[in-house]
Amino acid sequence: MSVELGPDVTLTPTGSGAVVLDERTGRYFQLNRTGLHILRSLLDGRTAEEVAADLSDRYPVTTARARADVDTLRDSLRTAGLVTG
Repeated sequence: MSVELGPDVTLTPTGSGAVVLDERTGRYFQLNRTGLHILRSLLDGRTAEEVAADLSDRYPVTTARARADVDTLRDSLRTAGLVTG
């Protein structure tokens, strides 16, 4: 299932990751570099499994742990109304 930013959501990269702004509420959320990598990968159509495999190749983390982190971030962004899918 693909992930898309909500219609009133803006993603702005920063030096340390990104800021995700919910223009409806004025709330913003900060992502570190890894969070930004996960979100961009999901927005590009990569699956959670593919993103987790990439993370476990880049960092000293198991694929299972990386998959749990990908799912947690995606679910948090969904719950906040920042992404759909």
